Amino acid sequence: MASKPRRLAHSLSVGHTAEALAQLYGADPYKARVAGILHDWEKVLPDDTLVEEAQEAQIDFGVDLYKVKPLIHGVLAAQRLPDRYPWLDQETLDAIACHTTGVKDPGPLSQVLFVADGIEPLRGSKGPLDAQRCLVGKASLSELYLTSFCDGMVYVIATRRYLWPGTVDIYNALIQASKESK
Repeated sequence: MASKPRRLAHSLSVGHTAEALAQLYGADPYKARVAGILHDWEKVLPDDTLVEEAQEAQIDFGVDLYKVKPLIHGVLAAQRLPDRYPWLDQETLDAIACHTTGVKDPGPLSQVLFVADGIEPLRGSKGPLDAQRCLVGKASLSELYLTSFCDGMVYVIATRRYLWPGTVDIYNALIQASKESK
């Protein structure tokens, strides 16, 4: 990652943002910072290598992995990081694994990392991101996560990228959980 200064800067910024969110919302700040720093560990791989290594690791999204290249690196990192950092716990690895896809029933650390990856300051000032940043400290963590997830879906659709079918299932589960909690 050191050979990719912008990726490193992003990861450090996500770590800082995740730590701040964790402190605010009651998640573990240390785990949040570590997850933020390591979340894009495999994103530096060339696309073909990423897909090949995901296939070797038997990662299955239910579709051709080339269609979901932007989603693979989190799952692959969560599988590989324990070899390099055996002290990483399952909660941290789960957060890293689902930071690109979201998850139906996210724990606080997974929510913190997902949101931090989207709103970290180096992403600049863009309408939906600014709106999400304004929700920090005002909305619950689950509301902030749902907003970030929905804005991510809108972005994928607006830019006419492939929308992984699992995204719709996750969205429906999150909406149902949101309605049940009210």
